[in-house]
Amino acid sequence: MSPLNTLRTALNGILSNALRTFLTMLGIIIGVASVIATLALGNGARAAVNANFRSLGSDQIQIESDLKLKNGTMQVVGKTLTYEDGLGMPGVVPLVDRAEMTVSGSTKVRYGRQTDDVGFQGTDSGALLGVISQGSVQPLNWPSNKPLTPAAFIGQGRFFTDAEVLDGDALCVLGYQTVLDLFNGDNPIGATVWVNRKPCQVIGILAELEAVSVEDRINTRPNETLILPISFAIPNLFDTDPWVTVIAHVTDESKIEEAKAQIATYLRQRHGITQGPDGKYADDFHMTTKQDVLGAQLQSAATFSLLLTELATVSLIVGGIGIMNMMLVSVSERTHEIGVRMAVGARSRDIVAQFLLESMLLSSVGGLLGIAVGVLTVPIAASLNQGVALLDPVSVPMAFGVSLVTGLIFGLYPALRAARLDPIEALRYE
Repeated sequence: MSPLNTLRTALNGILSNALRTFLTMLGIIIGVASVIATLALGNGARAAVNANFRSLGSDQIQIESDLKLKNGTMQVVGKTLTYEDGLGMPGVVPLVDRAEMTVSGSTKVRYGRQTDDVGFQGTDSGALLGVISQGSVQPLNWPSNKPLTPAAFIGQGRFFTDAEVLDGDALCVLGYQTVLDLFNGDNPIGATVWVNRKPCQVIGILAELEAVSVEDRINTRPNETLILPISFAIPNLFDTDPWVTVIAHVTDESKIEEAKAQIATYLRQRHGITQGPDGKYADDFHMTTKQDVLGAQLQSAATFSLLLTELATVSLIVGGIGIMNMMLVSVSERTHEIGVRMAVGARSRDIVAQFLLESMLLSSVGGLLGIAVGVLTVPIAASLNQGVALLDPVSVPMAFGVSLVTGLIFGLYPALRAARLDPIEALRYE
């Protein structure tokens, strides 16, 4: 039997019941469309993670003291990471050009008869650059396409300078809401507030801020804050040495692992950490880079994408089972026809080819329709995923190939069953 006649016979078999054929293909259509849409979501998630990584400072190494839970409170393991550790780092570690240092806590602030309990940050002159790199807060109603600068975070006045931080000057910058709570409309610039019973001059007011993430806006209060030079905050607001967080900026992003090794050597010397008998160091600090965070986020995005793809694969399997079911019904309905064809000389392989071709035609047409539906679904998926979905061109031929393989696998058993029919019994079949 010629290939053309086989194709014609297969088409006639498929078109003999158009509604049943369409319903059978529906599983393949949904499965292929799901594969394309879910891969687009996964690509979009990975692209978003990479974009955030680039904008959040890939040259940073965050260094913190190791902590452990003891008697219900977190306590430092070994020596505390200090302000002096961070201050001396750029001059000793070759690959670090600057280091930001922060401490935090809560305190009472008083102006006149008004008193307010606020969270404070002791930091250096580069604190606003750190806020931008963290990407968690922004000025109220800030346009998403407009880059942030330190000046955008200052509503009035100014921020403190490097010299003022080194001198430990009694200066402060107040949050927008803190000013409203304390000053009742008075001009705060140049005024003296009392922080933990220490006089402190107000030199700046932050702009009204909001959390970048809509979900975080209920739980965060970025406008109720007080920012001080770290060199003033440590001796005046803490009874014991506080936990200092150091963010080191490296000169070459490609050498970040080498920079971590240099920082570790520097801190081990300062903290008196020596090598143990096993050749390891019992460090009392740990370092985190944006690449570490990126790796974890990419792993989460990949897991999410894999899960969605597996769900889409289930749809394809269901579609394949639908094809098998239809082909088995078709074999049963056309038993007499198969017997006639065998009686006039059709070989077993001709019968197998006919039914396999029917199965693959079903899956291929369903695959093409599924591709169309999947491509049209990507914008809808993006709108439901905060605009993050990227169509991968490779996913289109891959999804179509999977649909063909599905048709081949699930059509093989019905085709073999048809070819194994006894011609005499098939001719007698009513």
